[in-house]
Amino acid sequence: MSADRSTPNTPPAAGGAASSGGPAPAGDTELIRFDAVTKRFGAHTVLDALDMKVYSGKHVTLIGPSGSGKTTILRLLMTLLKPDEGTITLGGRYLTHEEKGGKLVPASDRYSREVRKNIGMVFQQFNLFPNMKVLRNLTEAPVHVLGLDKDAAEERARELLELVGLTAHLDKYPSQLSGGQQQRVAIARALAMRPQVLLLDEVTSALDPELVAGVLDLLRDIARSTDITMLCVTHEMTFARDISDCVMMFDAGRVIEFGPPEQLFTDPVHDRTREFLSAVR
Repeated sequence: MSADRSTPNTPPAAGGAASSGGPAPAGDTELIRFDAVTKRFGAHTVLDALDMKVYSGKHVTLIGPSGSGKTTILRLLMTLLKPDEGTITLGGRYLTHEEKGGKLVPASDRYSREVRKNIGMVFQQFNLFPNMKVLRNLTEAPVHVLGLDKDAAEERARELLELVGLTAHLDKYPSQLSGGQQQRVAIARALAMRPQVLLLDEVTSALDPELVAGVLDLLRDIARSTDITMLCVTHEMTFARDISDCVMMFDAGRVIEFGPPEQLFTDPVHDRTREFLSAVR
């Protein structure tokens, strides 16, 4: 990163160790890029001309106060929201725009869905299909979105349920599971799509405290054992320190500071970062 880690003027490079912007660090490939992305809700600007890069295979955690724009970033990547200004690219392809007749225009739903297939997301509230049993929750999208053979989808689903420790529950409905079990199913469902990018939005916030550790341990295992790029919003600072290659501090819709976790958590530059960390520790 650059010497001044606060309020960077060039896109923060999340995950590598070189400059904040400019060429990617040696051996790293840029996967996600936000260029001057602004998102407003009425008169309120949630993201303010955001520039940001994430490199392939890196684990990036977004921290900051509620309302600072962190979850909006994930929802833009899932195309649940569209930017008011600026562009987002994934693997060099525009996500919310496409080129037609030499011009950049808002993307069609079909185009966005095609690019978005490489992204999986785990939400705060699980968002499982309540009318489908656990196994079908994992196979529905691979079969109907990826076009995977049903038998192959079920084989993959069983492997993932074993990974998350829920093989014995594959024939249950979500309502028959605890909150921690439902979140494990949600994680397995996201992985069933074999995503390049896994988005995690406060995945423990809806869980009882005694269930949090098990879900975080599962995510630690996934982070260590796969090459999936992870973009995580959390208030679990120990978890952020454990899994992250880069931590970005957000405030008022901007990245005000970023860096490796050992740097940002022990020697933050920005007063707002120090204030925030002292409040959540």
